[in-house]
Amino acid sequence: MAAIPAVAQPGAGGRQGRMSQLENAKIAYITEKISLTQDQAQRFWPVYNEFTAKRRDLNRRMRETRTNDPDALSEAQVKESLTQALALRQQEVNLEKEYFDKFQKVLNIRQVGKLYQAERQFTKEVIRRVADHRGGPPTTPGTSD
Repeated sequence: MAAIPAVAQPGAGGRQGRMSQLENAKIAYITEKISLTQDQAQRFWPVYNEFTAKRRDLNRRMRETRTNDPDALSEAQVKESLTQALALRQQEVNLEKEYFDKFQKVLNIRQVGKLYQAERQFTKEVIRRVADHRGGPPTTPGTSD
């Protein structure tokens, strides 16, 4: 996976520079893994970028609903927070269904399957490299993957 840059290089333009570098690596990685033709790439990337922007917004909103101390909230506040989180997760599923259909208008179904696989592989590799750079496995409670 030579297309993924070192994650935390000092002097790489700060956070914004690293994010831009990571996005460019992701584009190259996905393009290669799903074997995009030039014509497909021109039609695919605007749709994919729209999808990722909407997904990123949903993820940001989900993070905002989380609380580190449910005991500090009333039962009604806890219920409201959980209800909002479930509604946002449903919106995420609806978004994925919507773009599953949109991707099929640009890609064949095998490429769509490879897209989802490539996204997972890319994310796993980035997490692995971050963990390697920090000197240990990622600390995600409750996972044994």
